[in-house]
Amino acid sequence: MNILVIEDEQKVAQALKEGLEHEGYSVDLAYTGEDGFFLLNSKQYTLLLLDLMLPGHDGIEILKTVRTQKLDLPVLILTARDTVEDRVLGLDSGADDYLVKPFAFPELLARIRVLLRRGREKESTQLQCADMEMDLIKRKLKRDGKEITLTLREFELLEYLLRHQDQIVSREMLATDVWKETNRATPIDNLLDVHIARLRRKIDDPFEVKLLHTVRGVGFILSEEAP
Repeated sequence: MNILVIEDEQKVAQALKEGLEHEGYSVDLAYTGEDGFFLLNSKQYTLLLLDLMLPGHDGIEILKTVRTQKLDLPVLILTARDTVEDRVLGLDSGADDYLVKPFAFPELLARIRVLLRRGREKESTQLQCADMEMDLIKRKLKRDGKEITLTLREFELLEYLLRHQDQIVSREMLATDVWKETNRATPIDNLLDVHIARLRRKIDDPFEVKLLHTVRGVGFILSEEAP
């Protein structure tokens, strides 16, 4: 679970990062609206924690932009603004929840769990790329109507690639999100290469059109078109 925190108070931001990472989340920090925009456009996030009072672009401006570009990204506002008008403005601008500072960290965690659970409920149980179809309920994969047997890890790896279809997925993303490794090392790189090679033999080698491509020095991309 990748969480982006946009918060200009660095002590607060660092405390949030430490607390959330202790709970197993991956956390990026941005101290300005500009930095937040850059990260939102360069990485995939599961949740956005957003302060309203920011230098440069304020939180409401960021929120409105997020809602025009990333409709399904859950947004939780964390702010000292506690008037009814502020809450209404934040929620009407597209926030999913609103938590006033100071707050208890266990309450923040509970609200995050609710938002992430709600997000998972919206996720499709059918994923597709070209003639390849994945059924998450039945845990089955077919390409060109032919069923393909995958190991559990191969299935998780391909599901992640399908959810990021047409996007470059870095080795760091796979190590963190699929293998749950926060300290990437050479053995993980080797393991990634082995699983990618096995997956490619199953989903690509028997077929004319190749879907799984290597982006040298960066990572991988699942797409009908080679990068």
